[in-house]
Amino acid sequence: MIPKEILKPYYEIRTGTYKQLFHPEQLINGKEDAANNYARGHYTVGKEIIDTVLDRVRRTADNCSGLQGFLIFHSFGGGTGSGFTSLLMERLSVDYGKKSKLEFSIYPAPQVSTAVVEPYNSVLTTHTTLEHSDCAFMVDNEAIYDICRRNLDVERPSYTNLNRLISQVVSSITASLRFDGALNVDLTEFQTNLVPYPRIHFPLATYSPVISSAKAYHESLSVAEITNSCFEPANQMVKCDPRHGKYMAVCLLYRGDVVPKDVNAAIATIKTNRSIQFVDWCPTGFKVGINYQPPTVVPNGDLAKVPRAVCMLSNTTAIAEAWARLDHKFDLMYAKRAFVHWYVGEGMEEGEFSEAREDLAALEKDYEEVAIDSTDAGAGDEDEY
Repeated sequence: MIPKEILKPYYEIRTGTYKQLFHPEQLINGKEDAANNYARGHYTVGKEIIDTVLDRVRRTADNCSGLQGFLIFHSFGGGTGSGFTSLLMERLSVDYGKKSKLEFSIYPAPQVSTAVVEPYNSVLTTHTTLEHSDCAFMVDNEAIYDICRRNLDVERPSYTNLNRLISQVVSSITASLRFDGALNVDLTEFQTNLVPYPRIHFPLATYSPVISSAKAYHESLSVAEITNSCFEPANQMVKCDPRHGKYMAVCLLYRGDVVPKDVNAAIATIKTNRSIQFVDWCPTGFKVGINYQPPTVVPNGDLAKVPRAVCMLSNTTAIAEAWARLDHKFDLMYAKRAFVHWYVGEGMEEGEFSEAREDLAALEKDYEEVAIDSTDAGAGDEDEY
């Protein structure tokens, strides 16, 4: 499974270590930068390049024997990542209808910011892509920085450190498309098992074990241990505390030397933990995938080569914390109409800000409502396999 479209920044890809992975014709860049401005990425600069991108996508899709869908990697905070991505997803919905669109989204971190206008870009892109995205896996840089520092003893993590960790999540999610396994999970199954309502489609990603080579020798890393560590708040890839919310669904994707018996035992233990709460209308809760291919790591990298690993994708109401944090930052700036003229100057109407903010308020409300226990929910104890 090879990434087919890389938009920006693209100089490093053309000249860097992995340049041979990508066909030069599949690397597309524009003449201008989106300048951290959603409106530039969506309206002005984006409109100039969108047809070229869609033409390349069409040619690549035509070469596929059984196109399942699209994996889209972007940040919420930048101009291209927010504005152009939302434009592209709108157009993919028109051209490819029911094909899955799965996002890997770099969400704005609570303390670390790459741009002052991040809250604007993030709220605008979430609003625009909400109806076009089937599932958006959320990660934030600050959470991954902390994991690298704490688990890998990397004092100053670089983007390479962060990307290698995120790539393990992506690899786990796509492993079942590429390798054989006892319980393989395809792209459509993710949506079926993780997304109870169309708008509630923002699962958290967690990966275990994240461990350095020096420590791996002394750890047993059993199925139970790596499963339990996925439920530790410190290992979440978005800064929010799952103990403040309820799980709607959990997808556990195991790789390597793992047997269903051990997984059953690990899940049974998790279910007895009172701090891990599920909504009462979804008593089953767990979807499991087991793939025989052990995780691969970059030679001489920070991550240790291990016999087994698990990636957990969890849809939890705790993510509402992250939306509330983002909306608050948006409100502080928008109350003063700060920086709005840059967006209006690129062809956006000011009303789009209010419309997007109302949609995010509705999303927060959606999460609140699904967390409320229903009175007539059935009880059950089976895992889905």
